[in-house]
Amino acid sequence: MTVGTNSSRGAADAAEARFGDAPEPPAAAADGLCGVPPQAVDSARARGAGQAARPPRPAPAAAAEATGPGVGPGFAVDPDNLPDGLVVADHTGRVVCFNAAAARITALAPEQALGAPLDRALPLEDLEGRRWWALTDPYGGLATRRGQPERNLLLPGGREVLVSASYIRTHPTGPVRRLVVTLRGTEARRRTERSHAELIATVAHELRSPLTSVKGFTATLLAKWERFTDDQKRLMLETVDADANRVTRLIAELLDISRIDSGRLEVRRQPVDMATAVGRHVQALTANGQDPERFLVSISRPLPDLWADPDKIDQILGNLLENAVRHGEGTVTIGVSPHEKGTAVTVSDEGPGIPEESMARVFTRFWRGSKRGGTGLGLYIVKGIVEAHGGTITVGRGPGGGAEFRFVLPVSAPAYLTQ
Repeated sequence: MTVGTNSSRGAADAAEARFGDAPEPPAAAADGLCGVPPQAVDSARARGAGQAARPPRPAPAAAAEATGPGVGPGFAVDPDNLPDGLVVADHTGRVVCFNAAAARITALAPEQALGAPLDRALPLEDLEGRRWWALTDPYGGLATRRGQPERNLLLPGGREVLVSASYIRTHPTGPVRRLVVTLRGTEARRRTERSHAELIATVAHELRSPLTSVKGFTATLLAKWERFTDDQKRLMLETVDADANRVTRLIAELLDISRIDSGRLEVRRQPVDMATAVGRHVQALTANGQDPERFLVSISRPLPDLWADPDKIDQILGNLLENAVRHGEGTVTIGVSPHEKGTAVTVSDEGPGIPEESMARVFTRFWRGSKRGGTGLGLYIVKGIVEAHGGTITVGRGPGGGAEFRFVLPVSAPAYLTQ
């Protein structure tokens, strides 16, 4: 069986379950670990201890039985199935387990690591070039230490790796019986850091323009109030108000992204009339100068009762309709119809549409369908809101050749009505 975990701590717990509470095994007990043939382990140990290699023996039929808290009976743990690198050293500091992920991360063959001293199998250095095992001294030092938290260390050649360690002792202040080390690559963390940097850069760029406008107009009005007519003052204040609203929307988007990423987006369900909500958004667009003939609304009744967050529904409709108006062409068609799972809403236009190769990235951060402005965060937020309601959203090509977005919200009700 495999171990389904993506955390370094999970790898350490699995190793402790496998190597943890049993009495110290003899040297032969680790044969065949991590998918390495027993004869290779024997040869490595012989080289490390200066002994002749023993004759090869058949590999065991199955992985060792895992024991320990939280491990069910009959659960076998194969270290090679762990997603993180796992290195285990015995009480003498020699490597007794070096799994496939550790071999991939360190570019070192398991046969070379098994039986070797830990500081030679994993010659780690800190970011200042100091030998890591000499600094930490896991087999010496304070007897109360239980391990090392995850940190960035360097492999030979300067490659970064995330390393954490767990010290397994015979009793709380006893000698270290096993040293369990987990290794992870830094690619995922670097991707996250790049994403955060892109978000900060986008926000800074989007905030700079409206804030510059607000500052410029307010400073001008304060300095030269008497020189302007009432109409000029009104125009400047309306511009300031519009830019302030833009800043407010951007901050709301950032808060939504934070809640979506952390899984804390709250949905306050109330009865929502989707047909009325669509009509309200179309009226707002026409009041702002859009041609009423550009919109075609199709409602298929009867519609099921819809319990959703009205503010979040307005966000979804506002974003999809704004995208269709800004980036699309021709008639914008909005369809609302019953669906086997609830209510389906479709928004399509007759513009050039979205290229097939880009459709998989439409709902990711910073995706922009054109160079007509925007943060590239709107559709990412729309998808998060729809999924927070338990629904789904898709993108495709509409009947008129443009983009078509379709989301389905399931039939649901507040918890107090279902209990």
